[in-house]
Order: sequence, then structure tokens, then C-alpha cells
Amino acid sequence: MRILGGGLAGGLIAFALAERRPEVAVELVEAGDRLGGNHVWSFFDSDIVPADRWIVEPFISHRWDGYEVRFPAHSRTIRATYNSIESERFDAVLHERLPGVRLGAPAEEGDIDARGPGDLSALDLGWQKFMGMTIETVRPHGLVRPIVMDAAVDQLDGYRFVYVLPFGPTRLFIEDTYYSDTPDLDVGTLRERILAYAAGRGWHGAPSNRVETGVLPVIIGGDFDAYWRSTGEVSAKAGMRAGLCHPTTGYSLPDAVRLAASIARAPDLSPPALARLTRAHAERAWKQRGFYRMLDAMLFRAAAPAQRYRVLERFYRLPEPLIGRFYAAESTMLDKLRILTGKPPVPIGRAVRAILKGSE
Repeated sequence: MRILGGGLAGGLIAFALAERRPEVAVELVEAGDRLGGNHVWSFFDSDIVPADRWIVEPFISHRWDGYEVRFPAHSRTIRATYNSIESERFDAVLHERLPGVRLGAPAEEGDIDARGPGDLSALDLGWQKFMGMTIETVRPHGLVRPIVMDAAVDQLDGYRFVYVLPFGPTRLFIEDTYYSDTPDLDVGTLRERILAYAAGRGWHGAPSNRVETGVLPVIIGGDFDAYWRSTGEVSAKAGMRAGLCHPTTGYSLPDAVRLAASIARAPDLSPPALARLTRAHAERAWKQRGFYRMLDAMLFRAAAPAQRYRVLERFYRLPEPLIGRFYAAESTMLDKLRILTGKPPVPIGRAVRAILKGSE
């Protein structure tokens, strides 16, 4: 079986097949010079069901027993296990476990296409864009757990927050992130903001050569069928090629694990069967996630850009299990009612108009 694209989705499918279906000859084809590119992926324990944990466990680089969020009027430590994967480890584990890896390979025919997004113009989108860099501090920084959202910063270009991962006593990964109406990214400006944020907290040191940038879609609505057709009607697809990501966070790791597990269990791995499986999997996820797209419509269409942080500030006052289910895209009906009830952080009239527009 040939898998095109050695990023997160393609790599996890190849790993799952190599581990559980050794009778299948797997070839992972990547156009770049390293599997996984230059990324940090993070997830909560509750994002992955225990039965699928084996798919992601060998790749984990760091684990913490909780995380912090900070807003102008609210700060909180949440006791949920948080994990991070660095792409260097992802690349090393896959090279160790997979007999067939080809790097620097041109585009060609394959059985599963995991080469990134299709035609995003078929979707109605906002954007989560970011730049992250690693800093080696001259003295221990003292941070014991991640800061998943520090929104007690100047609100610029939409909803802005800073994300901090303590990778070691003197090593920090700091990311400046924006929920923005536009996908443009000013790398020079973001670099200066990251360094200023670090200096303001007494974290003095030198940036390493690790810099990560990204622009993730925040899905408000769109035409799933048109998006799928944009990269071929009958081919098997994975990752963003299949539209598989959390509509609100843009994160794709939980979906990548779920699809890899489903493929590893599939009795029929022929190309037509894989195409049917991946299409049904992606379409089911799209239909089940209308609630999150509705929230995105409220965030981007009803909340003023400088006030979007209030939506998240209110959300992080809710119970911890609800927050965990939200990130896993497994919100219950009661969760959805809890999120929507109470004093809304956006005007009711604008929220209703945003929801109606998003449903068109």
C-alpha cells in the first residue's frame, strides 16, 4: 500500500498498518526531506480513546499533569494530562518502525492521499494562524506545566493568545496565535512579539533554530461534497485532504488517530474499499460537527475582533470534563446547552444573524 504524504495523518496510518497488519507492505512517500516537517503537535489524554492509545504513545516527547489558561478576568489550572509530539521524534520513530519510506519523492499515484488540504474555497473559513519558536533561557524558567492560552495580552488582529510549552528546565516553546479574519502572517512582527512576551516574564535567552509557522482553517461552513471532489471523487484521503480537523481549534491529531485505527481494523484494504471507508468517515465527522461550526460563526461573525477573547474566557469557566469533551469534538447535548446558556458574550441579535448566515 502506498501512502502519499508523510505528515501526521499519513505517518500514523502507515505506523498503524505496520504494527497491526504486518502482512500489508506499506510505502510512505513524502515530498520533503523529513517526515512530519517541522511541527509540534499536542493533545489531551481525553482526545484519544484508550483502545487507540497505542497509535500515538511511541511518539510522545513530553507529558504534563495539567495546564493553565489566563485571561484578563480569569485564570485557571486544569488537571487534564497534556502531551506533545515533536516532529523530530515523529520522524525517528517512523524510520525505525517502517521498512518503506521515500523522501524527496515527486507526486505520483497512491492508495491513500494525505498531502494536505484540498480546495479551501469550497469552505467558509476563519483562520487560526501562528508562529512558534524555541528559546533556551539563561536561567531555569520555573514553568512546570503548559500555558495553553494566555489571552491576558494585547488583543491584536482578532483573538490573540500566547501558548507556552516547557520542554525542559531552560527550554521553552512559545507560540503567538491569532483567531483572525485573514490568513496573512507577518513573521518578523510575530518574532518580536514572542521575544517581548518572554522578556516580560523574565525569560531571557537566545532563540534556537526551531521556528514553526502555520495557518489552520477554522471551519464556519461550506460544501463538504465540493471540497471532497476538489481532489478526486473516488480516491482514499486522510487528514486535511479529507477535511478531518476540529472545526473550531483546527487541530487534526485526534482525527488522524481515529482514522488510522479504523483503517488498521478494516477487513478490506483494496483501493475502492479504502475510498469508501475514508469518505464515509470524513462525511460522518462533518455531519456530527455542525455545533462547532455554529460556534465559529458566532465567534467570527458576531463577536467584535477585539472582544473575541470574552467568548473563550467564559468557556474556560465551565466544568473540566465538558472542556475535555469539547476538544475531543465529543460534546454531549448537555454540554452544548451549557455552552450556549447564560449571559452570552456577544450581542444576541448579531449571534442569531451569524448562525443564520453560517447555515446557508
